[in-house]
Amino acid sequence: MQKILFVLVLLTFVVGCTPIKFALVNAPSLTYDGQIFTDIAYGQFARQKLDIYVPNINQKTFPVVVFFHGGRWTYGSKEQYKFVGMTLSNMGYVVVMPNTRLYPEVKFPTFAEDAAKSVAWVYQHIADYKGNQNLFIAGHSSGAHIGALIVADESYLAPYKLKPNIVNAFAGLSGPYDFVPKEPDIKDMFGPPQNFPNMVVTNFIAGDEPPMLLIYTSEDETVHPRNLAALKAGIEHAKGKVQSIIYDTGEHAASVAAFSWANPADLPVPKDMDNFFKAYLK
Repeated sequence: MQKILFVLVLLTFVVGCTPIKFALVNAPSLTYDGQIFTDIAYGQFARQKLDIYVPNINQKTFPVVVFFHGGRWTYGSKEQYKFVGMTLSNMGYVVVMPNTRLYPEVKFPTFAEDAAKSVAWVYQHIADYKGNQNLFIAGHSSGAHIGALIVADESYLAPYKLKPNIVNAFAGLSGPYDFVPKEPDIKDMFGPPQNFPNMVVTNFIAGDEPPMLLIYTSEDETVHPRNLAALKAGIEHAKGKVQSIIYDTGEHAASVAAFSWANPADLPVPKDMDNFFKAYLK
């Protein structure tokens, strides 16, 4: 039975966050007993919407996790990642899952600007959904890149008169934080070439960023480990706070698949993220 579940989930989580059917891993949404508020607008454009998961736990307020989904900055949606929202919500977090505009509709830095806009909305409104001021950001793959960028580069939150210090901590799963675009569409997405340095998270590390947890799986053939190594080295050099976890098994999607009910690679990602965040509760 375990082998069957393993195969089924692998069929769902294709390496590289390719568009696939998420019905299997999102099946528990039928029995989720928390509240889900869907398609709340944080801006005027169609994809500037977010979903909020509020725990059914006898507690007045909860810490908040804003989670950005992966998809190579090109595809993916908050609806596909309900399993992440439900898992974190059941652990005692108000979870916010934003959509941002995607390439080729927009190019960099627009999707990062959308992400920052959603975080500003959360900071201003999440108290209406039982969220408190313990704010965490997380993401997988391209979502991890976007999340890390807006907590490292102060310019993204500046239009809202906010700074990255509103964020307690960041957790990135398999994120491409430090690379030079090579594929034609990625070059176009982040170009022209003189703009490439602005997409590299490491270039904005000053040491005063929110603490970062960088998670990676050793069988990842989609995001090279130099991304984690370079960002971690940059944070350590700047005397910032960083922790890294490299699991012995699991391909690129395994770090986010760990939030599903099947967890094919049997990785303790939710627990490790929870422990990290709890260390930075105010």
